[in-house]
Amino acid sequence: MTRPLAATVVDVADRGAGLDWHRIGGDLDAHGCAVVRGLLSAEECAALAATYADDARFRSRVVMARHGFGRGEYKYFGHPLPELVVDLRTTLYPPLARIANAWNQAMGIAVRYPDALGDFLARCHRAGQRQPTPLLLKYGEGDYNCLHQDVYGEHVFPLQLTLLLSRPGTDFSGGEFVLTEQRPRMQSRVEVVPLGQGDGVIFPVRHRPLRGARGAYRVNLRHGVSRVRSGQRHTAGVIFHDAR
Repeated sequence: MTRPLAATVVDVADRGAGLDWHRIGGDLDAHGCAVVRGLLSAEECAALAATYADDARFRSRVVMARHGFGRGEYKYFGHPLPELVVDLRTTLYPPLARIANAWNQAMGIAVRYPDALGDFLARCHRAGQRQPTPLLLKYGEGDYNCLHQDVYGEHVFPLQLTLLLSRPGTDFSGGEFVLTEQRPRMQSRVEVVPLGQGDGVIFPVRHRPLRGARGAYRVNLRHGVSRVRSGQRHTAGVIFHDAR
């Protein structure tokens, strides 16, 4: 039996406060991504994945092969978002905004992000970006996700979170999270990120600063999922900006 698809704000806030944000920031700077182990319980993962069958919870469904995005499918949640997703978004945004502001300063980008998610979403809404972007993705055998960026409009929060809801080695095999980094006048670097059920990976939406001999410069990133060899893989994407 799974728990209801809700976690108290206090519970999620405690998890966020208990994270090692110094380590997370250091990993993002060093590797372009940071893994957060055990962010969700097995019960929360199962409950969240189970909502995929309830079309009333979602505003749209995308079959990747129809658009050249890969194979598999995903659905964008509609309003109201699941409480767990709302709480994760609200709790993780402030420390990520501090990292994002430091990155923009290093890259010479003037945009700064407010301390609270609600203030940032109000900025999105004034620009016509009102559609929620958190989503669930479902992959079966042979499915994969091509390298891409989740932009959705003029206002983009530069960090996002993917959560693995299935059990690797039990529910599925293959299907690794992949991040590529394109550096100026250099060959691209690839990062393959092993995740367990309930783990999250924080990573850039499209670019990050990298320190070189002459100071920081901007590198572009894309993310995707390698081919699922067997079984079924569910993930949740927590994106902090809304879409047009």
